[in-house]
Amino acid sequence: MAAALPGIEMCVFDAYGTLFDFNSAVARHRRAVGPSAETLSEMWRQKQIQYTWLRNAMGAYAPFWQVTGEALDHSLATHRIADPAVRERLMGSYLALDPFPEVPGMLACLSRAGMRSAILSNGNPGMLDPMVAASKLANQFEAVLSVDEVGAFKPDPRVYRLVETRCGVTPDKVCFLSSNCWDAHGAAQFGFRTVWVNRTGAPDDRLPGVLAAQVRDLSDLPDLIGVPR
Repeated sequence: MAAALPGIEMCVFDAYGTLFDFNSAVARHRRAVGPSAETLSEMWRQKQIQYTWLRNAMGAYAPFWQVTGEALDHSLATHRIADPAVRERLMGSYLALDPFPEVPGMLACLSRAGMRSAILSNGNPGMLDPMVAASKLANQFEAVLSVDEVGAFKPDPRVYRLVETRCGVTPDKVCFLSSNCWDAHGAAQFGFRTVWVNRTGAPDDRLPGVLAAQVRDLSDLPDLIGVPR
């Protein structure tokens, strides 16, 4: 079967929610968090993303580690959890989030085929590097690119431009994958051939930027780009 996205030279992945399960931070400490663990995890993520958008609009960039802590503080206060040890455990877990189950096999498949791979994330290097190392997947990535280099969060076009600047690949040769619909549209608007990894079956945000494809998880990626399994 012909590849739906021929001519791809590099696959570039968002990190949080795409390769790595941000919910695993709270799930690991569910007993300490208590009965509000699920709603706290959801709020933490929502506030984390919201704060990046607001900081972009304000021109007030801060490292994603700080933003993540601010979002957690809001979520803990909302759920009336005041134990500093809980905060410390949850933040520590963000440095070693679990990869989604299909990720190691998918990356190994790309590697065997000689496909270049990279990460492009809102995370700052102090967050990304230990997480990727803990996953034992570091050798699968040619580069781990951080928004920290440009001082702005996605979907600022300067972030997506890092791929061409650092890796020498033009946007039309990049397959960009994100579980965040707004990120997928932002990357598509920039010029990447973008795949939305819609893990929850959510409706499309209908933003500018035409998506090349939509998948439920990353196991379908090799077929999309014509990589043999």
